[in-house]
Amino acid sequence: MGSGPAAGPRRASTRSVTLRDVAARAGVSSQTVSRVLRIPEEVAPHTRERVEAAIRESGYVPNLAARNLASNRSKIVATVIPALGSELFSETLTGLSAVLSPEGYQLLLGYTDYDDEREEDLIRSLLGRRPDGICLTGTVHRESTVAMLRTAGVPVVETWDWTDSPVDTLVGFSNERAMYAMVSFLHESGYREPCFVGSLLAGDHRSLRRLAGFRRAVNAFRPGREPRVVDASEYPLTLESGALLLDTARRAQPEADVLVFSTDVLACGALLAAGSTGVRVPGDIALTGFGDFELSRMVRPGLTTVSLPNARIGREAAALLLRRMRGGSSAASALDLGFEIRPREST
Repeated sequence: MGSGPAAGPRRASTRSVTLRDVAARAGVSSQTVSRVLRIPEEVAPHTRERVEAAIRESGYVPNLAARNLASNRSKIVATVIPALGSELFSETLTGLSAVLSPEGYQLLLGYTDYDDEREEDLIRSLLGRRPDGICLTGTVHRESTVAMLRTAGVPVVETWDWTDSPVDTLVGFSNERAMYAMVSFLHESGYREPCFVGSLLAGDHRSLRRLAGFRRAVNAFRPGREPRVVDASEYPLTLESGALLLDTARRAQPEADVLVFSTDVLACGALLAAGSTGVRVPGDIALTGFGDFELSRMVRPGLTTVSLPNARIGREAAALLLRRMRGGSSAASALDLGFEIRPREST
């Protein structure tokens, strides 16, 4: 017997499956496979089915980068949100995807953690991926960020707030007017000592807009009275933080008759804590939120809150982007979807 080297395990091939491999498996030309990938409606159904089966069986992955380079289209919409865990933003993302996905677009997601400098760095990085469009949360950005976006010439839609001078297009509502409406409702309901509880972080522009609406309403209904405010900036956005803030706010503002939370997350945490500690809502203290989360409708007592068109914001934003990405009017378009006050048993 020979004394050659012992046979070892065969090395797995690292060669990628090519378009030619798919064509050979399906028994068609490479041009036919390419048409199935690009314009499937122009290929006969029985041929298309053969090619699609060959793609699945072979594990072929099209080189989208090369195709996009040739077409000057990435089929990507870069989406910037402030936080990953919020129900509100997840519903908006679902609305975006529901409109964009059938048109062949994918979302590329990034989050800012309420930091304007991080937003600028993130947008610069996302623009480097050559997205066909950008969806932003909020309307307040650094001047350098706005200049970068306008120089890039990429269609942009801002959401979740309101401004008279959008970067490009806008779908949202006024956070300030929404909070003013909430305090107006509370005043009409007999509450005279409201206390705002929310983030005062410099980058949390939507919470600051809500605080501005709160201050304006207090000044209108109780002129000369210093608005009651509890800063929740050091608390993470969790139900547990809401529980802690219930105690903190009642100690800091013992004369307050209603705690006006800037978000349902904190308000629901406070409401759940009240039930377990014997604090009567609204007997001892009334509570309101902002956002109308699913939990806000399920807790008892139900949470009075500001209801927002979360998913519709995403759908309408996607529709505006599609129009712009297809070469529609370059004139700025703005759509105010408004809000509703949802009275429930917590007030």
